Formats: sequence, structure tokens, C-alpha cells
Amino acid sequence: MHIKIIKRFLLILLPFLSFSQNNQLELWYTKPASQWEETLPLGNGRLGIMPDGGIETEKLVLNDITLWSGSPQDANNYKAYTFLPQIRELLLANKNSEAEQLINQNFVCTGPGSGSGDGANVQFGCYQVLGDMTLKFDYKTKSKAINYSRNLNIQTALASTQFTIDGVIYKREYFAGFGDDVLFVKLTSSKKGKLNFTVKLDRSEHFKTVNSDNSLVMTGQLNNGIDGKGMKYKAKVKAKTADGSVLYTNNTIEVKNATEVVLYVSAGTDFKNQNFETVVDKTLDAALQKKYQDQKKKHIENYQKLFNRVALNFGKSTKNASPTNERLDAFMKYPDSDTALPVLFYQYGRYLSISSTRVGLLPPNLQGLWAHQVQTPWNGDYHLDVNVQMNHWALETGNLSELNLPLKDLVKEMVPYGEKTAKAYYNADGWVAHVITNIWGFTEPGESASWGIAKAGSGWLCNNLWNHYLYTNDQAYLAEIYPIIKGAAQFYNSMLVKDPETGWLVTSPSVSPENSFFLPNGQDAHVCMGPTIDNQIVRELFNNVIAASTKLGLDNTLKSELEKRLKLLPPPGVVSPDGRIQEWLKPYKEPDPQHRHVSHLYGLYPAPLITPESTPELAEAAKKTLEVRGDDGPSWSIAYKMLFWSRLKEGNRAYKLLKTILRPTLATNINYGAGGGVYPNLFSAGPPFQIDGNFGAAAGIGEMLIQSHAGFVELLPAMPDAWLKEGEVKGLKAEGNFTINMKWKNGKVIEYEIKSAMPAKVKVKVNGELKEITSSKL
Repeated sequence: MHIKIIKRFLLILLPFLSFSQNNQLELWYTKPASQWEETLPLGNGRLGIMPDGGIETEKLVLNDITLWSGSPQDANNYKAYTFLPQIRELLLANKNSEAEQLINQNFVCTGPGSGSGDGANVQFGCYQVLGDMTLKFDYKTKSKAINYSRNLNIQTALASTQFTIDGVIYKREYFAGFGDDVLFVKLTSSKKGKLNFTVKLDRSEHFKTVNSDNSLVMTGQLNNGIDGKGMKYKAKVKAKTADGSVLYTNNTIEVKNATEVVLYVSAGTDFKNQNFETVVDKTLDAALQKKYQDQKKKHIENYQKLFNRVALNFGKSTKNASPTNERLDAFMKYPDSDTALPVLFYQYGRYLSISSTRVGLLPPNLQGLWAHQVQTPWNGDYHLDVNVQMNHWALETGNLSELNLPLKDLVKEMVPYGEKTAKAYYNADGWVAHVITNIWGFTEPGESASWGIAKAGSGWLCNNLWNHYLYTNDQAYLAEIYPIIKGAAQFYNSMLVKDPETGWLVTSPSVSPENSFFLPNGQDAHVCMGPTIDNQIVRELFNNVIAASTKLGLDNTLKSELEKRLKLLPPPGVVSPDGRIQEWLKPYKEPDPQHRHVSHLYGLYPAPLITPESTPELAEAAKKTLEVRGDDGPSWSIAYKMLFWSRLKEGNRAYKLLKTILRPTLATNINYGAGGGVYPNLFSAGPPFQIDGNFGAAAGIGEMLIQSHAGFVELLPAMPDAWLKEGEVKGLKAEGNFTINMKWKNGKVIEYEIKSAMPAKVKVKVNGELKEITSSKL
């Protein structure tokens, strides 16, 4: 009888043994975080919490994905289009500097724009931290803590802290509920009545904290950039305990002589919800009626419905016996001996995606949803010249397809604003977005010509939208996005001009994102006609709209017009005299040959315009481009180069870039050059923290394992030598809504299966051999 009870206990315990340091999908540490970049990110797509694991004082940073300052605005200059002919004449006369000056005077947004990335108090606004929940403990002793550990299990989306003081084991467990839409912090002591602590809620500005309704409530209203009456928010905390006492007093919660306490945090904003305060209260009340263990179980179940779709290993590894920060240091010296760290980093990227966005809400911004400042770097906004797109690149292959839908919703809401901008600046049809946007629908050029008039934003966003269709074959979705991609194509179609030297139709004016070139007179210029990225985006977009028009049986006249215009566009790339792909129409010299942006390789990734099979000459020119650009940069730039090398089937070079991304750093300065890496919590460092490096690296690993953009599914197209010995992956996705499982050994695929909702013909390249097979049914 006793043996049966023990066996049953072990079966119950087994799912939670993954908290041990043998778990391959765990981040763990032996001391509290000393800075925010060491804290552990938890999120349920709406709410986020980052505990630092402090012993005497613990700070938990709180976030709500919708909390923005600023407000909707119309920053269009409605006379801008009248200067367009003069700007174009100057560019045709090779007077780029004069054109740039005219643009700065008459062709940028009105007002302060993004505040030069410091927009918390202007109308553009800023994504902001919700606040800090601070716990202060009284252990009734001067003894120090021993046996300290804290971890984040990305397989269960649970974090924990544990240590011992005077023989008492103190444990804390944290999660952002995927069942109940609240944040949970459970505190326990191994001996009765040993928990004594206070709880505070605050932030650096625009807040008021009070005790109300036997709870701790923080409310406030952010600056809208006009009269100060911007977005409202509310956060509410209650403590639930079986023993001891809980007192709500002095704008705090005081817990005394308790053995187990659960803190419940509910929060919300009035973003698209004027009834948010009632919702915050009801959500909290509903959660308090349930058992913690049931809530935890439901949380894990709901999270794992997404996370468990993909499993990956590159062979056996025991390296997680070291704390994550030490493991990063060791990886720099002996990377090939830790094949499990890249797996962890890939799955961590998927974890961050699941945790930072939710269908029906907002896409992850520059920081995902984890910010600890009021003025986040670059406003924590949506940059449209690579960053928000990169945030989504890993999703389709990584079997998290539905998490692309919040970006589609954001873009859909931008269209009416972008139509006004298209008319105001170009007197053009359709809609356009430039370089930056926010939750308020900003589509105007940025405040400086040097970067702000890049018009790749709307076309690049359409690539993300189209990619979701390619992976899902969802016809209803295609019908929904068709007006969006059609409108973007109509804009480019109506504003293209003829370059007299080549006869090609090109954009004018424009820039290659954030980069500059030398004019023949030695002047440094940004503004140009027809940068390569624009040419590639227009070509890809026109082709996609033609395909969608055919599929849906719509707009034959537009389709015919775009087909004619396609013949007049520049090719996907022009090879310069030195063998590289030119970034501009002319082979200008660059002030910074190792610039962080590599925008002119858009046709290689994410677009399928350049491939080793279809355009070998351009593929070789892309390699030379990357050699000159170099391998260093901010993390997002390194990740992008990793993706380029993967598309070029250069697995060892892609792996070299992954190793560069994984170099440890604690730096938080604003960086535009070399020096990207990761923080101890595996957040990618520009520095500072930008989540696009995490997502871009995850996409890169996915591209090393499987590619399907060139008309066939290729297994292990860019595998480095370090991962070839053995491995297995289950659940990756390919274009056409195919699911891929495979095993490999000594560089060869030894087993694979391709599944789909219904059996279908699919071309697959395995071990260098291209064949056609019929998929099996899922």
C-alpha cells in the first residue's frame, strides 16, 4: 500500500522535476539579478512581469502591452506634394544634397515627430513600463541566505526563486497566467509563519497608489502630448493566504506570520476599452475564487498548446549543469561542445513570441512587451525598416503562425492614415507608411530626411502579411489582406518615375534605410532615386498582388497594368564593378562600408528574388556584399546576416554569426555599431535590449534547418558542421502548410515525414536529391 502511494506521488511530481538544473529548456542562476537585463521575463501576451529574485527586497517590473503615451495625430504636411517636382528635378540633376535640404524644410512630418526617439511627452508617444511591485522582507534574523537558485522554465512558462535562511527554505513561484489573465506570485516557507513582508506599487511618474476594497490599487493617466490627458491605466494587487495576517494600510500590503501567500495582480488600460477598470476588478475577483494549483495547471496547458508544437535537439549535452551566465562564457571558448545552448536560444525565441503577443491584441514592439522605463529606447515603437518585420520572421517556420495576426491587425488599422499620407506627400493612390509607427497609426515621414523618408515600410509589412498566406493557404485570410497589399501596390505604382539613364521605373525621392553615400563631389548624402531595397520590394509586391488577384478573381485591369510595369522595374539586383550588389542605382562609395543595415539584400531575405538556384550570379554578389559588410553589429544586424548566409546555404558562416550573437554583455548604452550580444537572461543586446535580435536569431536557426521559399522544401539546407553529427526536429512548418519531422546522423537525413491537413504533392530536397512525394495526413 505504501509503495503504491509513493509511486503515485512520483507520477504527480514528474512534470515538475524539470525545474532541476538538468532541464535543457531552462535558464538558471545562483544569485539575484543585479540589473534589469538579468531578470526573468514572463508574459501572457498582454501582461508581463520580470522578477529579480532579490532576497531582502524583490523588485518585479510590470508591463501591459497596450500602455502607451501619446495620442492619434495628423502630422501630414498637406502642401508637401507641391515640392515633389522640384525635389525630383534636383535628384535628376545629381543635386542630392540640395534635394535633401528641401525635404528637411518641406517634406517631413509636421511637429516633433517621434521626438528623435525621445517621444514620451510628444504626441507620437512611447511604450512605457506599467510599474514596479516591490516586496520587502523581514526574516527576523541577520543570517545570510544560502543554497540560492532562481530559474525560468520555458517549457512551462514558470519562474522560481529558492534559498535557505536559518534552516527555513523560502520559495517563490511566478507566472503570467495563460488561463486566468492575471499575474501570479506564490511565496512559501518550509516552516510555519515565517513569511513577513510588505508590498508596494509605484512607477516614476503619473501614478497614485491607494488601499481600496481590501487591495492595493495603482492608477494613473499618461501624457498624450496635447493636454496631458492620455491613456489611463489601473493595476490591482490582492494577497491570498491560509494563515497569518494580511493588512491593507499605508498604501501597502502588510503580510505577517504567514506560511503560504499568493499575490494576484490584475491590470489594464483604456486602449480600446473604456470599461477597463471594471474588467480589471472582475478579472481579479474571478481569479481569487479558484485554486492556485488549478490555475497553474491551466496556465501550463494553454501555454504548451503553442510551445510544444516544435521539439528540437542537436544531440546529447550536459552543459546545463552550469548557470546560464557561466554557460554563455564557456560557449565563447568552446561553442561546439554545447549543442544544447543553440536549441535553448531557438526555443527561447519561440517562448518570447508566445509571451509577448496574443491574437486580437498588439504585435511585439521593439522590446516585446518588457520595458522597465518610462522613456524606452527609440520609444519602444514599431520600426518599419527591418525591426518589427524581424520580430515575426521565426513564427511561420516555428509553428506559431497565428501570432502573425496581431501585426496584420496593426497594418490594417494603419491603412486609412497611410492613404492621407500618400496624398499629402506624393499625390498618389493607395497608402504608404515610412519608417516608424505606433499604436496610433503614424504613417508620416520621420522628422529627418536622412532616415525619415524611407518608404519601404508599407511594402515590407506586406511581405509579412503575404508570408502568412503562403504558409497557411488560408483563402479567407487572403481575401482580408488583399485590399491592404493592393493599396500598397497602388501607391508605388502611381508614384514611380522613369530614371533617364536606365529607363527603369523607380521611387523618388527615397533613401536606403539609415545609410548614406558619397556624391562625386565628396559630399555625404542620403536622399536618392530608386534604392535597391525599394526596387526589390516593388517587384515582389507587384508579383504578390498579381498572384492574389488571380487567385481571388479580382481586378483584372490592375493585374494587367502591374504585369506591364513589372517589365520596366530594375532587376532584383545590380552587380557593381567590384562584384557586390549595389545599394543604390549608381555605384556610390560608402562612408561606412560596414553599416549595420544591409537593406539591399532584401531580395535574398525575406524575399525569394535571389537564390543560389535561380540567380547564381546575384547570389555570389550577395556573398561579396556580406564579406565587405562584415559580421559584427548590433544583435539584430548580426541576426539578419545570419539569415542571409543561411539562404546562401553557408551553414558554418551562419553558425559563426550565431556564436557572435551569443557573446555575453552587460552594456546598456545606445549602440549603432559593432558589439551586439546577449544579456545573462538571453535578451538580445543592441545594446540596449531590443527583442528583434532574439527573434531574428530564432528565424536564422529555422532557416538552417528547413527552407521552402524556392519552390521546394529543402531539409538541412544550411547546417553547420557542429550540428551534423546527430539531431532531430519535430513540428517545423513549410510553405504550403506542411509540417516537417526529421532525424539526421553524420550529416545525412535518415528519417523524415511531411504532413498536411490533406495529402498533397510536394517537392522535397533531401541529402541533395530533389524528388516529389505525397504528404501524409496530419
